[in-house]
Amino acid sequence: MNITISGSPGSGKSTVADIVASKLGFRRESIGDLMRSLASMKGVSLLEISRLAESDRSIDLELDSMQRELGRKDSLVVDSRLGFHFIPGSFKVFLDVSPDEAGRRIFEAKRRVERENSTLKDTVLNTARRKESELRRYAEFYGLNPFDMSNYDLVIDTTSLSPEEVAAAIVSAFRRRQGGKN
Repeated sequence: MNITISGSPGSGKSTVADIVASKLGFRRESIGDLMRSLASMKGVSLLEISRLAESDRSIDLELDSMQRELGRKDSLVVDSRLGFHFIPGSFKVFLDVSPDEAGRRIFEAKRRVERENSTLKDTVLNTARRKESELRRYAEFYGLNPFDMSNYDLVIDTTSLSPEEVAAAIVSAFRRRQGGKN
């Protein structure tokens, strides 16, 4: 069985996915890393590639294809906003976070591909814009809302939790679901 970890930008998906995969001996895959890589290859920021994806369907089609392929494998932790949709048999996790904490985390990460995040205030605003862009795109292209908590088996607010605490909660819930396996 696979685990898909979705969530709000800045909620800790990538960091938590790394820890969960390590604890379970699973391989980790990140659609967010692929999106950042695509942005870098195109010479644009993450926010800019999100906007481009609103009109250039090929960006999402490439990501969708990769996710469907991942769903054919087993023992993966997939960090992906739409993993719950493209890997339907997975244990589906959503990580939430307050907008201010999300902005702080993203700003402190200082990723080059997020170059418009020059101040904390800008980062909070740009994170909200990115989330709005994704909501529009996913509603239009797929007829779904990845921020609808009813899509998930487990929802965790990471605002005041460490990545280790979040990962421990996911591993515990996953093992319960599996009847103690792994």
